[in-house]
Amino acid sequence: MKKPVPCEIVEQAARKKLEERGVTIEDIAKIVFDLQRPYHPSVTMNECLESTNAVLCKREIQHAVLVGIELDVLAEKNQLSQPLQSLIDSDEGLFGVDETVALGSVFGFGSIAVTTFGYLDKQKVGIIKELDRKKSEVHTFLDDLVASIAASSAARLAHRMRDREENRRIEDIRKREDEELIG
Repeated sequence: MKKPVPCEIVEQAARKKLEERGVTIEDIAKIVFDLQRPYHPSVTMNECLESTNAVLCKREIQHAVLVGIELDVLAEKNQLSQPLQSLIDSDEGLFGVDETVALGSVFGFGSIAVTTFGYLDKQKVGIIKELDRKKSEVHTFLDDLVASIAASSAARLAHRMRDREENRRIEDIRKREDEELIG
C-alpha cells in the first residue's frame, strides 16, 4: 500500500500554487471583506484573512486547487489532448467542469457558500475578474477556485459572526471550528 501524502505537504503545495499563479490570501480576503461588510459593518480584514486561511486548511479545497491549477498550467503549455485542450484553453462556456470542481469544494460550508459561489461566478469581482480577463494565461479553473475559496470563507465568517451575536461560548465556537476543519 502506498503511503499517503502528509496534509502539511498538500496544504503547502496548494498555497504555493495559488501564489505562483498570482493569487494571494489577501486578494481572496478582500473579496470576503466586501461580501461581509454590508451584513457586518464591524468585520475586520484580519477576520477575513483568518477565515480564508482556515478554509485553505481543508483537504477538499487543497485538492481542488491542485487539480484545477494543474489543468490550467497544462493547457497553457498545450499539453492536453484534443478536444480537452481547446475547451480549457478557450474557457468554453458550456464546459462546466471548472465550476463543478469549484462547487464541490464549497458544500462543506452550507447553502450560503453555494449561493455566494454562484454570485461570484457571475459577478467576477476582485482578483476573480482579473484572472478571468487575463488572456495571456489560462485560468479556466483558477477563477472558479478563487470564487469557491472566497465563498467558503465568507460563509464560515458569517456563521462565526452569528455565533458572536448569540453570545456563544468561545469553547463552543472553537469546537465547531475544529469539526469544520475535518475534510
